[in-house]
Amino acid sequence: MYAVLPCGGIGVDSDTVWNEMHSSSAVRMAVGCLVELAFKVAAGEIKNGFAVIRPPGHHAEESTAMGFCFFNSVAISAKLLQQKLSVGKILIVDWGGPCSLGRVSAPLGGVPMSWGGSPVPLGGFLCLALTLSPRRTVVMPIANEFSPDVVLVSAGFDAVEGHLSPLGGYSVTAKCFGHLTKQLMMLAGGRVVLALEGGHDLTAICDASEACVSALLGLELEPLDPSLLQQKPNVNAVATLEKVIEIQSKHWGSVKRFAAAVGCSLLEAQKGEAEEAETVTAMALLSVGAEQGNTDPQPRGCA
Repeated sequence: MYAVLPCGGIGVDSDTVWNEMHSSSAVRMAVGCLVELAFKVAAGEIKNGFAVIRPPGHHAEESTAMGFCFFNSVAISAKLLQQKLSVGKILIVDWGGPCSLGRVSAPLGGVPMSWGGSPVPLGGFLCLALTLSPRRTVVMPIANEFSPDVVLVSAGFDAVEGHLSPLGGYSVTAKCFGHLTKQLMMLAGGRVVLALEGGHDLTAICDASEACVSALLGLELEPLDPSLLQQKPNVNAVATLEKVIEIQSKHWGSVKRFAAAVGCSLLEAQKGEAEEAETVTAMALLSVGAEQGNTDPQPRGCA
């Protein structure tokens, strides 16, 4: 289906150009590159990878091209991994805007999503703005509990600072995406594949892509700004996260323990987790000591 663009040219919707000579081959090449990369990572031939491909794919639906996208490359790759390599569980993260978790071949963008969707292993979606608090309290706990075999990332960078509204307007730093990549590498034995998706500012795309590739290579990343680590989510974000946790805890037990920390900054949460770990360790040592005391025939004196 063709549409007339505002400039008078031909496109598939109001903002997606179709070039009769080159679009078809470019679209197929993009999908093929990602499929080949995903297969090599899933088969263990290489550790991980970043597919620098255009056009993007995450807005494309099953029979509709839109939003600069023609074929949903990540969804196609996920489906073929299941069919050809019998990969069991695939975690799909779309950080072009929201974060979607799913074991599905449905489109990652342009589909209705609700907080009360079915749990991820059954093909549900979880849609969250991918900032520090949702990632810490919901996304990563669910991802760890899901325990995927492969992680596919629709790596869009519209949120990186430098993008003006309406195609951006956010102020996420490029290096933040390097840290997101590093966290995801703790899953699936490090089998992580990133596919370049959204992004309209060349400098922002380059900086964010460099940060992600640095993480994939195991290089030391630039630390996040201290002000970001101390930043707390606002009241509306806290209310939304509490609702998300209430619903998702029916499917994912791991999110329950983070409910009390949704309003904390990352530093506060890390401090609380460290104190909790120390408490658990101390209790374990006391328990071991008590058991040894029960089996020791010699009475112990006071210190």
